Amino acid sequence: MLGKLKPQNQRDIFKPMLRDFIDPRHELVVLSGQVDWKWIENELSGKYSHTGQPSKPVRLMVGLLLLKQMYNLGDETVMEAWIRDPYMQYFCGESVFQWQQPCDPSDLVHFRNRIGKEGAEKILQLSFGGHKDDIQKADKVIVDTTVQEKNITFPTDVKMQCKVMKICREIAREHNIELRQSYVRVEQQTLLKLRFGHHPRKVKQAKKARKKIKTFSGRLVREIRRKLPVDLLPVYWDQLKRFEQIIKQQRHDKDKIYSVHEPDVWCIAKGKQHKPYEFGSKTSVSMLPGCNVVVGVMSFKGNPYDGDTMQPALEQTERLTEKIFDVAIGDRGYRGRKHIGHWEVVTPGNSYPKNRSKRERLRKLCKSRSAIEPIIGHMKTEHRMGRNYLKGFQGDEINALLAGAALNMKSWIRKIRSFVLFWLRIYLESFQFRNQYVPDIGLNWAS
Repeated sequence: MLGKLKPQNQRDIFKPMLRDFIDPRHELVVLSGQVDWKWIENELSGKYSHTGQPSKPVRLMVGLLLLKQMYNLGDETVMEAWIRDPYMQYFCGESVFQWQQPCDPSDLVHFRNRIGKEGAEKILQLSFGGHKDDIQKADKVIVDTTVQEKNITFPTDVKMQCKVMKICREIAREHNIELRQSYVRVEQQTLLKLRFGHHPRKVKQAKKARKKIKTFSGRLVREIRRKLPVDLLPVYWDQLKRFEQIIKQQRHDKDKIYSVHEPDVWCIAKGKQHKPYEFGSKTSVSMLPGCNVVVGVMSFKGNPYDGDTMQPALEQTERLTEKIFDVAIGDRGYRGRKHIGHWEVVTPGNSYPKNRSKRERLRKLCKSRSAIEPIIGHMKTEHRMGRNYLKGFQGDEINALLAGAALNMKSWIRKIRSFVLFWLRIYLESFQFRNQYVPDIGLNWAS
């Protein structure tokens, strides 16, 4: 059942009111008054049942997710920051200062699973509130793809096969399966032979050691499948099939598995000299030129061609903004796409039209495309899209959408700062003017 927050103007005689000691001009206080919390609560209320124990309020959970992404915090660290920061508490809808964390950090995990991708898109729409005028004026969209890396180590065959052996031993221990051999000591001795395996004198020894590790892991998987009870075999069937694929896969195979605990990871090459391969999911980011508002973020399974990702990305942008755009600007990765539906796709190329005005228009549009690169960089370094810690492909989608929402919230805060500084400067100038031109009657206007 959906829970409700107490009104912020309701007093408590035992605890101090937040309004009594916080600065009303603080950016989070001003932002909390401008965000449409009732809209997001109505949109997400359908995810809750009408019976059962009341849940945590939607404003609290959405506020925690936004603060987590805006300030690059984790599920545990955002709780610690929330306790010591009264402005974060006010942003999440609290009326009095709280001395304990609002919920368990695992509640954020359950809330993300509850709302899913659709709920994360609603939170991205919520961040459009401070940029409605910019969205209405825009008629072009800049689209680019990047890689959202998963929180895994660099994949090697030996590393994954050793993890398969470890999990097989845990399954045997949990269900009292007696293994013919656990290979614990033999595995440690074999791994020592892999040290400095690139040295010319140890190449053959390392090759034999890798082959032994592969043999040991295959034996354990087959033995676990033979000795598992019949009623438990369907429970572990998919996991055992994944283990067999990890053991059998070769270097140049397609649809390889790069992580035991995260099978939805793909190897993507973006042509970077310092990082030839990235392991994660391909993510498309859509942005409005000029105002730098992120209006669409979408993750894709596998490693699709960039041109194939443009149409679903543009459809998502128009669905979220409820506005039709005519021009989509992309880089050379989108070559081969000139028109997609009613969109005109502009990409840099070697041949430009002979008409001078059309040529200058295309050049100007292609120059504006580079503005999306720092936006993606900020989403990665400051808003937790550089390394995704959420589980599964749904975690990729939710994390990328929340990163876009956090970037829009930050730019919304910068607008608030500029507005406050503008009126403060006007006030100070008028104050200086009144002190400079004091009337002769002896009155001090500043007092």
